Amino acid sequence: MKPKAIFNWSGGKDSSLALYHVLKDDEYDIQSLLTSMNHSVDRISMHGVRGSLLTEQAANIGIPLDQILLPEHPSMSEYESILGSKLKEWSDQGINHSVFGDIFLEDLKKYREDQLASVGWKAVFPIWKRDTTELIREFIDLGFQAVLVCVNDRYLDSSFAGRKIDKDFLKDLPANVDPCGENGEYHSFVYDGPIFKNPIPFSLGELVYKTYPVIGTKSDDNCFQPPSEEKPPGFYFKDLIPKDLVLK
Repeated sequence: MKPKAIFNWSGGKDSSLALYHVLKDDEYDIQSLLTSMNHSVDRISMHGVRGSLLTEQAANIGIPLDQILLPEHPSMSEYESILGSKLKEWSDQGINHSVFGDIFLEDLKKYREDQLASVGWKAVFPIWKRDTTELIREFIDLGFQAVLVCVNDRYLDSSFAGRKIDKDFLKDLPANVDPCGENGEYHSFVYDGPIFKNPIPFSLGELVYKTYPVIGTKSDDNCFQPPSEEKPPGFYFKDLIPKDLVLK
């Protein structure tokens, strides 16, 4: 019998590629997609994607969706408390594996492993330590379709927000930017590919710029800011408008 697992789903390319490999290898019984949400605005934490588009993703993948509902600026203790309650609930259902799309951030990997080990769970990393240039090319070659929904202004300018991830995008990336955005340079929304039954329709909306307080801790979305950072981290968010809103 395959181990039951929860898949940590951000809606972006790393999650999509990791899930593709997990489903292809068929080693785990994925019970649910788990996504952290900003409860006050019903959007995916850090990515800024609307909850209705997340629901469309899960429906087209065919795996039930579960959410961690967080306040606007959650502390690590708040996040860990909410997640702990979820893990206990799933443990009672015989689930004890959690799958992540992380690639090479060692401290984040250790944090996840230690957090899960404390409740008897095991962390799984399907694409860990793979070359990120190789990964993003595989993502494109497999037929995945994605757009950038959030870019860190320390690395990329506003013109990248809303761009499609394709070979032209890779050519235009600055040399200091990881091709997969593994250092928090950008986040994406995947709307089609081999794990989806149908593409998810949407249109590009407004561009919004936001800064966040420097807290000096890891976030669940791989954005790291040291306490000594003088300039608060700034991000350009490109809103994606679901089809039902476009038609109204």
